[in-house]
Amino acid sequence: MSRLGVIIVTYNSADVIRDCLETLLSSAAKMAVVVVDNASTDSSVSTVTDWASGKDGYTPPRDAPFPVWPVAKPAARISLLRSPSNGGFAAGVNIGLKHLLKKPDIDRFWVLNPDTLVPPETPEKLADAPDGFALMGNRLLYADSPHHVQLDAGTINWTTGVTGNLNLGQTRNTAISDAGQAAFISGASMVASRAFVEAAGLMSEDYFLYYEEVDWALRRGRLPLAICPDATVYHRAGTAIGSPTLTTAASPFSTYYKHRARMKFLRRHKPLSLLGGYVYGLAKAGQMVRLGQTPQAVAVLRALHGLPISSNKAAQPRNEIVQRRI
Repeated sequence: MSRLGVIIVTYNSADVIRDCLETLLSSAAKMAVVVVDNASTDSSVSTVTDWASGKDGYTPPRDAPFPVWPVAKPAARISLLRSPSNGGFAAGVNIGLKHLLKKPDIDRFWVLNPDTLVPPETPEKLADAPDGFALMGNRLLYADSPHHVQLDAGTINWTTGVTGNLNLGQTRNTAISDAGQAAFISGASMVASRAFVEAAGLMSEDYFLYYEEVDWALRRGRLPLAICPDATVYHRAGTAIGSPTLTTAASPFSTYYKHRARMKFLRRHKPLSLLGGYVYGLAKAGQMVRLGQTPQAVAVLRALHGLPISSNKAAQPRNEIVQRRI
C-alpha cells in the first residue's frame, strides 16, 4: 500500500474541520496528516488541538451522508503547521508539501478541503490506485445533496479561460468521467504523485485563490491525470469562501478572486484569449446586475481591471512557520 500524506489547509474552518478529521481518520489507511492553518482569526487552531487531544468531545453531525463513529483520542497521526499570515490556498498547500516531502516513505500527497467528509474506504482506494499519474481526483458529491455530483474533474474553455465541472449536477450513479476529458483536478480533493511534485515543483502562490490547481496541472509533462473510479468525497461547498452551489450564487469575495485568477491564468498561459476572457467577464457582470447581484458585479469589474477587492490589500505570504505536533 502506498503511504498517503494528507494536507488540509484551514482558514476560519472551526465549524467544519472536526468532521473532516474525524471521518478521515476513521480509515485504516496508513496516512500522515498535516493541517496547515493560514492565520485563522477564529478558533480553528484551538479546535484542532482540543479535538486531537480528546479534550473536546465530539458528536457526529446529524446530516452526515454516511455513518460517522468517533475515532480514538489522542489522534497521534496529525501535525499542525501554523502560518503567521494568510498567503492563500497554494501557499498553505506548499507549506504542507515541504513538510511531507522530507518523508521518503510518502509517495503521494492528498490535498483535501477542510469542509469535506471522507467515507472510510476512500483513503485506501486512493492509496491503492495504480501509479503513473501526475494528479488524481475522485468523485466529489455535495454533502447537502449527497445524490448529486459536484464534479469528477475540471475542464477549461481556452477562448475565455472559464473552467467547468465534469458531471456537475448529475446523479451519483452516473458513470465516472473519462480522465482523458479532464484538464485539471479539483483542489478540494486532489492527489499528487511524488514524481509529479518533484518534476513540476510546488504550486504557484500568486493566484491566492482559484486556478492554482489548473496552473499546476499544465506543468505535468507526459504524466497523465487520473480519476479514481471507486473513491468519493462529500463536499460542503461554499462554507469557507462562499463558492457557488447548486442552489446559491457565489459570494462577492469568491467572485472577485475567481475572475482575478482567471485573467492572471490567461495572461500566463493564453494571452491571445485575454480579450475573450474580458468580454466574458463584462457579460457576466451584466447578468449579475440583472439578477440583483450588484456586489458580485462590482467584484467582477474590479477583478477585470486589476483593482483590489477593497481598500485592504490581501495579506502576503511569509516564510515563518510555527510547527506543532498534536
